[in-house]
Amino acid sequence: MKKMMVLTGIFASLGAGYANAQSSVQINGLLDVGVASMKNSGDTQRTSQLKSGGMSTSYFGIKGSEELADGVKAEFALAGFLRGDTGESGRFSGDTMFTKDANVALAGSFGRVQLGRGNAPGTLPVFMFNPFGDSFTYSPLVLHSYVPSGETFARRNWVTSNAADSGWSNEVVYSTPIFNGLKANLYYQFGEVAGDNSKKNIGINFLYANGPLGLTAFYQDAQVSNPGSGSALVDATGSLGTPVKYNSINRQKGYFLGASYDMNIVKWFATYQINHDDTNSVADMRDRIFSLGLSAPVGNGKVLFDYANTQRTGSLVGADLKRDTSALAYDYFLSPRTDVYFVFMSDKVTAADRASSVGMGLRHKF
Repeated sequence: MKKMMVLTGIFASLGAGYANAQSSVQINGLLDVGVASMKNSGDTQRTSQLKSGGMSTSYFGIKGSEELADGVKAEFALAGFLRGDTGESGRFSGDTMFTKDANVALAGSFGRVQLGRGNAPGTLPVFMFNPFGDSFTYSPLVLHSYVPSGETFARRNWVTSNAADSGWSNEVVYSTPIFNGLKANLYYQFGEVAGDNSKKNIGINFLYANGPLGLTAFYQDAQVSNPGSGSALVDATGSLGTPVKYNSINRQKGYFLGASYDMNIVKWFATYQINHDDTNSVADMRDRIFSLGLSAPVGNGKVLFDYANTQRTGSLVGADLKRDTSALAYDYFLSPRTDVYFVFMSDKVTAADRASSVGMGLRHKF
Protein backbone atom coordinates (compact mmCIF):
# COMPACT_ATOMS: atom_id res chain seq x y z
CA MET A 1 0.00 0.00 0.00
CA LYS A 2 2.81 2.39 0.86
CA LYS A 3 4.51 1.60 -2.47
CA MET A 4 1.28 2.31 -4.30
CA MET A 5 0.90 5.64 -2.50
CA VAL A 6 4.47 6.60 -3.42
CA LEU A 7 3.93 5.69 -7.09
CA THR A 8 0.64 7.59 -7.11
CA GLY A 9 2.40 10.65 -5.73
CA ILE A 10 5.14 10.44 -8.36
CA PHE A 11 2.69 10.19 -11.25
CA ALA A 12 0.59 12.98 -9.78
CA SER A 13 3.62 15.28 -9.60
CA LEU A 14 4.59 14.41 -13.18
CA GLY A 15 1.07 15.11 -14.34
CA ALA A 16 1.09 18.44 -12.56
CA GLY A 17 4.37 19.30 -14.28
CA TYR A 18 2.93 18.59 -17.71
CA ALA A 19 -0.25 20.50 -16.86
CA ASN A 20 1.77 23.55 -15.84
CA ALA A 21 3.92 23.47 -18.99
CA GLN A 22 3.19 26.48 -21.16
CA SER A 23 2.46 25.76 -24.81
CA SER A 24 1.14 27.75 -27.74
CA VAL A 25 0.11 27.13 -31.33
CA GLN A 26 -0.32 29.88 -33.92
CA ILE A 27 -1.77 29.93 -37.41
CA ASN A 28 -0.02 32.51 -39.57
CA GLY A 29 0.39 33.43 -43.18
CA LEU A 30 0.41 36.03 -45.89
CA LEU A 31 -1.52 36.64 -49.08
CA ASP A 32 -0.07 38.85 -51.80
CA VAL A 33 -2.04 39.21 -55.05
CA GLY A 34 -1.78 41.88 -57.73
CA VAL A 35 -1.90 42.71 -61.41
CA ALA A 36 1.21 43.06 -63.55
CA SER A 37 2.53 43.52 -67.05
CA MET A 38 5.74 41.49 -67.07
CA LYS A 39 8.59 41.24 -69.53
CA ASN A 40 12.12 40.27 -68.54
CA SER A 41 15.06 40.85 -70.85
CA GLY A 42 15.16 38.06 -73.44
CA ASP A 43 11.44 37.27 -73.32
CA THR A 44 9.78 37.27 -76.73
CA GLN A 45 6.53 38.82 -75.53
CA ARG A 46 4.92 40.78 -72.70
CA THR A 47 2.56 38.96 -70.31
CA SER A 48 -0.39 40.62 -68.56
CA GLN A 49 -1.50 38.64 -65.54
CA LEU A 50 -3.22 38.51 -62.18
CA LYS A 51 -0.16 37.53 -60.19
CA SER A 52 0.42 35.99 -56.78
CA GLY A 53 3.49 36.83 -54.73
CA GLY A 54 4.56 40.23 -56.02
CA MET A 55 6.29 41.65 -52.95
CA SER A 56 6.15 38.45 -50.86
CA THR A 57 5.46 34.83 -51.74
CA SER A 58 2.05 33.90 -50.34
CA TYR A 59 2.08 31.18 -47.69
CA PHE A 60 0.02 29.50 -44.98
CA GLY A 61 1.54 27.95 -41.88
CA ILE A 62 1.23 26.74 -38.34
CA LYS A 63 3.87 26.98 -35.65
CA GLY A 64 4.06 26.37 -31.94
CA SER A 65 6.20 25.92 -28.87
CA GLU A 66 6.14 24.16 -25.51
CA GLU A 67 8.02 25.16 -22.36
CA LEU A 68 10.12 22.27 -21.06
CA ALA A 69 12.38 22.06 -18.02
CA ASP A 70 15.28 24.43 -17.26
CA GLY A 71 14.21 27.14 -19.70
CA VAL A 72 14.27 24.84 -22.74
CA LYS A 73 11.53 25.10 -25.36
CA ALA A 74 10.39 22.62 -28.00
CA GLU A 75 9.30 24.32 -31.22
CA PHE A 76 7.80 23.27 -34.54
CA ALA A 77 6.90 24.95 -37.84
CA LEU A 78 4.93 23.74 -40.86
CA ALA A 79 4.44 26.22 -43.69
CA GLY A 80 3.77 25.90 -47.38
CA PHE A 81 3.78 28.41 -50.20
CA LEU A 82 0.65 28.94 -52.27
CA ARG A 83 -0.53 30.85 -55.32
CA GLY A 84 -3.34 33.24 -54.42
CA ASP A 85 -4.38 33.78 -58.04
CA THR A 86 -5.30 30.12 -58.63
CA GLY A 87 -5.41 28.53 -55.16
CA GLU A 88 -2.70 26.05 -56.10
CA SER A 89 -0.07 25.01 -53.57
CA GLY A 90 3.65 25.66 -53.98
CA ARG A 91 5.63 28.43 -55.64
CA PHE A 92 5.30 26.60 -58.95
CA SER A 93 3.93 23.31 -60.30
CA GLY A 94 5.70 20.34 -58.70
CA ASP A 95 6.81 22.27 -55.62
CA THR A 96 6.58 20.32 -52.34
CA MET A 97 3.72 20.92 -49.90
CA PHE A 98 5.74 22.39 -47.01
CA THR A 99 8.52 24.04 -49.00
CA LYS A 100 8.80 27.00 -46.63
CA ASP A 101 9.12 25.14 -43.31
CA ALA A 102 8.86 21.59 -42.01
CA ASN A 103 10.98 21.37 -38.87
CA VAL A 104 11.22 20.81 -35.12
CA ALA A 105 13.67 22.45 -32.73
CA LEU A 106 14.95 22.76 -29.18
CA ALA A 107 15.86 26.23 -27.95
CA GLY A 108 17.40 27.50 -24.72
CA SER A 109 20.38 29.32 -23.25
CA PHE A 110 22.63 27.11 -25.40
CA GLY A 111 21.08 28.49 -28.59
CA ARG A 112 18.77 26.59 -30.92
CA VAL A 113 19.01 23.26 -32.78
CA GLN A 114 16.59 22.73 -35.68
CA LEU A 115 15.92 19.55 -37.70
CA GLY A 116 14.05 19.42 -41.00
CA ARG A 117 13.47 21.73 -43.94
CA GLY A 118 14.22 25.43 -43.47
CA ASN A 119 16.17 28.39 -44.79
CA ALA A 120 19.45 28.10 -46.70
CA PRO A 121 22.50 30.05 -45.42
CA GLY A 122 21.95 32.86 -47.93
CA THR A 123 18.22 33.34 -47.42
CA LEU A 124 18.13 35.80 -44.51
CA PRO A 125 21.19 37.82 -45.60
CA VAL A 126 19.73 38.31 -49.10
CA PHE A 127 16.18 39.05 -47.87
CA MET A 128 17.16 41.37 -45.01
CA PHE A 129 19.78 43.41 -46.88
CA ASN A 130 17.78 44.66 -49.84
CA PRO A 131 14.84 47.12 -49.62
CA PHE A 132 12.39 44.76 -51.40
CA GLY A 133 12.84 42.01 -48.80
CA ASP A 134 11.73 38.55 -50.00
CA SER A 135 10.18 39.62 -53.31
CA PHE A 136 10.87 36.93 -55.91
CA THR A 137 9.16 39.11 -58.56
CA TYR A 138 10.52 42.63 -58.10
CA SER A 139 13.66 42.53 -55.92
CA PRO A 140 16.68 42.79 -58.27
CA LEU A 141 18.99 41.10 -55.75
CA VAL A 142 16.58 38.19 -55.13
CA LEU A 143 15.98 37.81 -58.89
CA HIS A 144 19.70 37.52 -59.59
CA SER A 145 20.27 35.23 -56.62
CA TYR A 146 17.35 32.78 -56.75
CA VAL A 147 15.06 33.25 -59.80
CA PRO A 148 15.88 31.87 -63.28
CA SER A 149 14.87 34.14 -66.16
CA GLY A 150 13.10 32.92 -69.28
CA GLU A 151 9.60 32.22 -70.53
CA THR A 152 9.74 28.43 -70.15
CA PHE A 153 12.12 25.82 -68.75
CA ALA A 154 13.43 25.15 -72.25
CA ARG A 155 13.99 28.86 -72.99
CA ARG A 156 16.03 29.97 -69.99
CA ASN A 157 18.33 32.90 -70.75
CA TRP A 158 19.69 33.36 -67.21
CA VAL A 159 20.08 30.79 -64.43
CA THR A 160 20.18 31.64 -60.75
CA SER A 161 23.48 32.68 -59.22
CA ASN A 162 22.87 30.90 -55.90
CA ALA A 163 22.68 27.14 -56.28
CA ALA A 164 20.53 24.78 -54.22
CA ASP A 165 17.46 27.03 -53.70
CA SER A 166 16.57 29.40 -50.86
CA GLY A 167 15.43 26.48 -48.67
CA TRP A 168 17.28 23.27 -47.80
CA SER A 169 15.76 19.88 -47.01
CA ASN A 170 17.23 17.17 -44.73
CA GLU A 171 18.88 19.96 -42.76
CA VAL A 172 20.39 20.48 -39.30
CA VAL A 173 20.77 24.11 -38.18
CA TYR A 174 22.48 25.34 -35.02
CA SER A 175 21.87 28.98 -34.04
CA THR A 176 23.98 30.64 -31.38
CA PRO A 177 22.56 32.91 -28.69
CA ILE A 178 22.79 36.62 -29.54
CA PHE A 179 26.02 38.20 -28.26
CA ASN A 180 25.97 42.02 -28.29
CA GLY A 181 23.81 42.04 -31.41
CA LEU A 182 25.71 39.24 -33.21
CA LYS A 183 24.18 35.88 -34.09
CA ALA A 184 25.56 32.98 -36.14
CA ASN A 185 23.74 30.08 -37.84
CA LEU A 186 25.50 26.88 -38.95
CA TYR A 187 23.88 24.69 -41.64
CA TYR A 188 24.40 21.07 -42.66
CA GLN A 189 22.26 19.35 -45.28
CA PHE A 190 22.54 15.59 -45.75
CA GLY A 191 22.89 14.94 -49.47
CA GLU A 192 21.20 11.51 -49.35
CA VAL A 193 22.59 10.77 -52.81
CA ALA A 194 22.52 7.04 -53.50
CA GLY A 195 26.02 5.60 -53.68
CA ASP A 196 27.78 8.84 -52.69
CA ASN A 197 27.70 9.83 -49.03
CA SER A 198 30.30 12.55 -49.64
CA LYS A 199 27.79 14.86 -51.32
CA LYS A 200 26.28 17.42 -48.96
CA ASN A 201 25.59 21.11 -48.47
CA ILE A 202 27.16 23.13 -45.68
CA GLY A 203 27.08 26.81 -44.78
CA ILE A 204 27.25 29.51 -42.15
CA ASN A 205 25.89 33.03 -41.84
CA PHE A 206 26.32 35.94 -39.45
CA LEU A 207 23.76 38.63 -38.64
CA TYR A 208 24.65 41.74 -36.65
CA ALA A 209 22.38 44.59 -35.56
CA ASN A 210 23.40 47.53 -33.38
CA GLY A 211 21.32 50.70 -33.55
CA PRO A 212 21.18 51.99 -37.13
CA LEU A 213 23.91 49.61 -38.36
CA GLY A 214 23.29 46.14 -39.76
CA LEU A 215 25.96 43.74 -41.07
CA THR A 216 25.81 40.25 -42.51
CA ALA A 217 27.94 37.60 -44.19
CA PHE A 218 27.44 34.06 -45.40
CA TYR A 219 29.39 31.19 -46.90
CA GLN A 220 27.96 28.09 -48.54
CA ASP A 221 29.40 24.99 -50.19
CA ALA A 222 26.60 23.34 -52.20
CA GLN A 223 26.77 19.98 -53.97
CA VAL A 224 23.09 18.92 -54.13
CA SER A 225 19.95 20.68 -55.32
CA ASN A 226 16.64 21.32 -53.57
CA PRO A 227 13.96 20.48 -52.75
CA GLY A 228 14.79 17.10 -54.38
CA SER A 229 18.34 16.01 -53.62
CA GLY A 230 20.61 14.24 -56.05
CA SER A 231 19.79 16.06 -59.29
CA ALA A 232 21.95 18.58 -61.15
CA LEU A 233 22.94 21.63 -59.15
CA VAL A 234 21.37 24.08 -61.61
CA ASP A 235 19.04 23.81 -64.61
CA ALA A 236 20.33 22.65 -67.98
CA THR A 237 19.50 25.65 -70.14
CA GLY A 238 20.65 27.73 -73.04
CA SER A 239 21.93 31.25 -72.51
CA LEU A 240 21.43 34.01 -75.05
CA GLY A 241 23.97 33.41 -77.76
CA THR A 242 26.17 30.32 -77.29
CA PRO A 243 24.45 27.55 -75.26
CA VAL A 244 25.99 26.95 -71.82
CA LYS A 245 25.99 23.50 -70.19
CA TYR A 246 24.95 24.70 -66.74
CA ASN A 247 23.92 21.16 -65.77
CA SER A 248 27.60 20.14 -65.78
CA ILE A 249 28.13 22.23 -62.62
CA ASN A 250 28.36 19.94 -59.59
CA ARG A 251 29.63 22.24 -56.83
CA GLN A 252 29.36 25.87 -55.82
CA LYS A 253 31.17 27.90 -53.19
CA GLY A 254 29.61 31.26 -52.42
CA TYR A 255 30.80 34.23 -50.34
CA PHE A 256 28.55 37.16 -49.42
CA LEU A 257 28.89 40.47 -47.52
CA GLY A 258 26.08 42.92 -46.79
CA ALA A 259 25.49 46.11 -44.84
CA SER A 260 22.64 48.47 -44.04
CA TYR A 261 22.51 51.83 -42.29
CA ASP A 262 19.35 53.63 -41.17
CA MET A 263 19.64 57.44 -41.24
CA ASN A 264 15.91 57.79 -40.44
CA ILE A 265 15.27 59.88 -43.57
CA VAL A 266 16.71 57.03 -45.67
CA LYS A 267 17.96 53.50 -45.05
CA TRP A 268 20.82 52.32 -47.26
CA PHE A 269 21.56 48.73 -48.36
CA ALA A 270 24.66 47.34 -50.09
CA THR A 271 25.82 43.78 -50.85
CA TYR A 272 28.65 42.04 -52.68
CA GLN A 273 28.91 38.33 -53.51
CA ILE A 274 31.24 35.96 -55.34
CA ASN A 275 30.09 32.48 -56.43
CA HIS A 276 32.56 29.97 -57.85
CA ASP A 277 31.04 27.01 -59.74
CA ASP A 278 33.03 23.89 -60.62
CA THR A 279 32.50 20.91 -62.94
CA ASN A 280 34.17 17.51 -63.28
CA SER A 281 36.23 18.98 -66.12
CA VAL A 282 38.46 22.06 -66.13
CA ALA A 283 35.48 24.26 -67.09
CA ASP A 284 34.25 26.63 -64.39
CA MET A 285 32.06 29.69 -63.89
CA ARG A 286 32.26 32.69 -61.58
CA ASP A 287 29.52 35.18 -60.69
CA ARG A 288 30.15 38.55 -59.09
CA ILE A 289 26.96 40.20 -57.78
CA PHE A 290 26.74 43.78 -56.54
CA SER A 291 23.62 45.50 -55.25
CA LEU A 292 22.79 48.95 -53.88
CA GLY A 293 19.42 50.08 -52.59
CA LEU A 294 17.48 52.42 -50.35
CA SER A 295 14.23 52.72 -48.44
CA ALA A 296 12.85 56.17 -47.58
CA PRO A 297 9.67 56.94 -45.61
CA VAL A 298 7.27 59.13 -47.59
CA GLY A 299 3.80 59.84 -46.24
CA ASN A 300 2.22 56.69 -44.85
CA GLY A 301 4.53 54.46 -46.85
CA LYS A 302 8.02 53.98 -48.22
CA VAL A 303 9.81 54.63 -51.48
CA LEU A 304 11.97 51.62 -52.41
CA PHE A 305 14.81 51.45 -54.93
CA ASP A 306 17.26 48.64 -55.65
CA TYR A 307 19.87 47.94 -58.32
CA ALA A 308 21.68 44.63 -58.88
CA ASN A 309 24.47 43.81 -61.33
CA THR A 310 25.88 40.34 -62.04
CA GLN A 311 29.04 39.65 -64.05
CA ARG A 312 29.31 36.01 -65.21
CA THR A 313 32.71 34.77 -66.41
CA GLY A 314 34.67 31.54 -66.83
CA SER A 315 35.53 28.90 -69.38
CA LEU A 316 32.10 27.27 -69.01
CA VAL A 317 30.34 30.35 -70.44
CA GLY A 318 33.08 31.44 -72.86
CA ALA A 319 32.30 35.07 -73.65
CA ASP A 320 31.45 37.09 -70.54
CA LEU A 321 27.77 37.48 -69.67
CA LYS A 322 26.14 40.15 -67.54
CA ARG A 323 22.78 41.21 -66.19
CA ASP A 324 21.62 44.42 -64.53
CA THR A 325 18.19 45.01 -63.01
CA SER A 326 16.70 47.99 -61.20
CA ALA A 327 13.33 48.49 -59.49
CA LEU A 328 11.48 51.49 -58.08
CA ALA A 329 8.40 51.11 -55.88
CA TYR A 330 6.06 52.84 -53.46
CA ASP A 331 4.68 50.71 -50.63
CA TYR A 332 1.69 52.31 -48.87
CA PHE A 333 0.52 50.96 -45.49
CA LEU A 334 -3.25 50.79 -44.94
CA SER A 335 -2.57 49.22 -41.51
CA PRO A 336 0.31 47.45 -39.75
CA ARG A 337 -0.74 44.22 -41.51
CA THR A 338 -2.06 45.45 -44.88
CA ASP A 339 -0.32 47.40 -47.63
CA VAL A 340 -0.64 48.23 -51.31
CA TYR A 341 2.35 48.64 -53.62
CA PHE A 342 3.23 50.01 -57.05
CA VAL A 343 6.39 48.88 -58.88
CA PHE A 344 8.36 49.65 -62.03
CA MET A 345 11.25 47.34 -62.98
CA SER A 346 13.89 47.46 -65.75
CA ASP A 347 15.97 44.42 -66.78
CA LYS A 348 18.88 43.86 -69.20
CA VAL A 349 20.68 40.60 -70.05
CA THR A 350 23.67 40.34 -72.40
CA ALA A 351 22.71 40.34 -76.09
CA ALA A 352 19.03 40.99 -75.35
CA ASP A 353 17.04 44.20 -75.41
CA ARG A 354 16.24 45.99 -72.16
CA ALA A 355 12.74 45.13 -70.96
CA SER A 356 10.43 46.65 -68.37
CA SER A 357 7.68 45.44 -66.03
CA VAL A 358 5.01 47.25 -64.03
CA GLY A 359 2.81 45.95 -61.27
CA MET A 360 0.61 46.77 -58.32
CA GLY A 361 -0.77 44.58 -55.58
CA LEU A 362 -2.36 44.12 -52.19
CA ARG A 363 -0.57 42.26 -49.36
CA HIS A 364 -2.14 41.12 -46.07
CA LYS A 365 -0.44 39.35 -43.17
CA PHE A 366 -2.34 37.29 -40.59
